Amino acid sequence: MRIAEISSPELRPLHRDSEANNRSLYHIEAIVKQLETRSTDKPPPETATSDLRKYLSQLIQLAPFPNSLKLQIWKLSYRLWNACVDISNTTAIHSSSSATTESHAELRNIAADLIYSAGDVAGVPSPAIKSASFYLKTGMIWHNHRKFDLAAKCFERATDLVSKVDINSIVDAGERKLLLDLNLARSRTAWEVRDQSLAVALLNRSKSFIFGSCEHYADLAKQFMAFGKRALSNTGEDANREALKLMNEALESCEKGFCAARTREEKMEFRGLRWKALRFIAAIHLQKEEFESVIKCVKVLRDSADGGDEHPSLSVLAMKAWLGLGRHGEAERELRGMVIDKGIPEGVWVSAVEAYFAAAGTAGAETAKGVFLGLLGRCHVSAGAAVRVAHRVVGGGGEGGRVRAKVVAELVSDERVVALFAGQDAAKDRVAMHAVLWNWYSFLNLSFPICSEF
Repeated sequence: MRIAEISSPELRPLHRDSEANNRSLYHIEAIVKQLETRSTDKPPPETATSDLRKYLSQLIQLAPFPNSLKLQIWKLSYRLWNACVDISNTTAIHSSSSATTESHAELRNIAADLIYSAGDVAGVPSPAIKSASFYLKTGMIWHNHRKFDLAAKCFERATDLVSKVDINSIVDAGERKLLLDLNLARSRTAWEVRDQSLAVALLNRSKSFIFGSCEHYADLAKQFMAFGKRALSNTGEDANREALKLMNEALESCEKGFCAARTREEKMEFRGLRWKALRFIAAIHLQKEEFESVIKCVKVLRDSADGGDEHPSLSVLAMKAWLGLGRHGEAERELRGMVIDKGIPEGVWVSAVEAYFAAAGTAGAETAKGVFLGLLGRCHVSAGAAVRVAHRVVGGGGEGGRVRAKVVAELVSDERVVALFAGQDAAKDRVAMHAVLWNWYSFLNLSFPICSEF
């Protein structure tokens, strides 16, 4: 049953003690009506929030209320909330100023405070959950506006409300989801204010609100993964350790969610999340120079891939791990294997060529050239990529410099490479390649390679 469908007496002064309550409610209802009937192209009146706060403050001082009055307060709160929804929809079209959006958030907050002031009311099922949902949604709006202190207050009020509810008695799927969403929202806000210990503690607490739902496992896994990625963006051993811990938690949630999944689509979602978590775990091990662990992660990912459906990053991770272990033969096989994968972005394979050559040195010059020429026939290669590879291969100077210079000469003389530099669009890259060739061939006292483009 909807709140509006529950019958209640009209607001009227039944006796002297109720007159003050009714006056406050009459003023609140008048403002709500004004918001409901406002023109869609105009923002809410500037005094609406302050007036509502004033009358709400007066009303709270007169608590506790009889059940009939509580019901009136609940109805007004829902009307105000629905008016906020309309305001939000029109604000997105007509205005995006921070003052307007914050005023809308404040109106939502007042609607939540209004329903909270009434407390439980006979005839309304799960009143604490419904009140908490107002605070959760309001807190999320404050969070999006980066008003983290106001968001935290809303989440704390919602947490106080649901703490009085017997979790085991909750059977409604939406109400169960609210418990998880609340903890995740609190966790995100705690992370934003750099209280990472609280953020992680709240995530761990969220495990008790999963209720065996694969959707809940997915939400928890995604949040652990999001925090892990943010930790990974920092530098230092502590950041890597924290990122690895969070990614392992995400992986564990994926494993449990996969077991709880029933449909093919659900299982596919968890398989994708699991692969993503493993790739990040491999990247963290690579940063920590734990190369054997990287190879293990890559092997697990490749063994579980469907029909060769392999992420482009795996070859790069494996190649760098083999280089770290000093096993250049395996690294070269990974690099050459990238040539047949059309899904690898240009920047990724160019970076891989550079990384391989940086580790293999002169011995890797022929491989770098072969990989680059192999890529020309399979995917888009820019003139800028040719410049980067040429600069990396020839740029070593010193011992082996003549060998590398010879390799670059062969590379840039290939007609497919020459074709990359044709036209006005490649003018800057032609100049850059000319500078690479001229500087290093002059430095090594070699004759300049014959190439009409340069």
